[in-house]
Amino acid sequence: MPMTLREKYGKYFSLMSKLSSAAPVIDATNVYEEANLETRKIMDSMIAENILPGTRLENVENFKAFNDAVKSGKRGLILMEHYSNMDLPALVYQLTRYKESWGKELADRIVAIAGMKLNEENPMVRAWAEGFTRVVIYPSRSLKAVENKDISEEEKAAEEKRSRSINLAAMHAMDDCKRRGQVILVFPAGTRYRPGKPETKRGLREIDSYLRMFDVMILVTINGNCLRINPETPNDMLSDLVCEDIVIQAATPIINCKEFRKGMLSTIPEDDPDPKQKVVDALMKIFDKQHDEIEKIREKELAEKGLSV
Repeated sequence: MPMTLREKYGKYFSLMSKLSSAAPVIDATNVYEEANLETRKIMDSMIAENILPGTRLENVENFKAFNDAVKSGKRGLILMEHYSNMDLPALVYQLTRYKESWGKELADRIVAIAGMKLNEENPMVRAWAEGFTRVVIYPSRSLKAVENKDISEEEKAAEEKRSRSINLAAMHAMDDCKRRGQVILVFPAGTRYRPGKPETKRGLREIDSYLRMFDVMILVTINGNCLRINPETPNDMLSDLVCEDIVIQAATPIINCKEFRKGMLSTIPEDDPDPKQKVVDALMKIFDKQHDEIEKIREKELAEKGLSV
């Protein structure tokens, strides 16, 4: 049985918490947070201990072309599959250590969109998240959870006001990022995928708005992961299971955001009740196709090493 993150790296989390400086409560004044490179060093060591030979970036030319496009002035968006809290750290780790300098250049540009839960729920999770530059948002799922709580209407109204304030500030922060030539990274499903729960892999309709805000994008798939959701305690991030694995992160060719959106909308009937969701569903099909293709390659490589998926 694999060890949990808490069991295997509890000593590191104690150190990370001492190095932590991220805000424990999010408001409109602190939605943009620069990476804490001291906590990232610790996370890098965790990744290095658990990735197996064969771990790599796939379709490297697409990552490079994307970085070149952003350097030329294009507003860049990365949409990435989401299986664990190791997804972003592993991508930055691999880009930073790529043999050509553009890899680190792209890694340094990345600003992830993160839910405020990562800051507010647990000091250890906050220390983990702050290893990477982020714009923090108030997710729609979190607001729906508040609406279902047994609290007064005044409290619900106050929380709705807070969500609007945070998300407006986040929009302004993203605009600033684009002007600085930074790249926004978003997990389109908005949550980690849980096996047996296909709804956790469905793209959020809000992703449609990102296609209107950016010029070019790549979709990044993830095959293999060193951190897996514990089925016994799926909501406790620190009980995730640590596993050794071959991790392959691959990029699609560059997609023109507005042309993709326009092309998809042209195929959707005018009386469709939710065309935005259909656009996002089409994106998710691209993810699935690439993921399945690469998984066949990864399974073969694991078999050659005498390992199972």
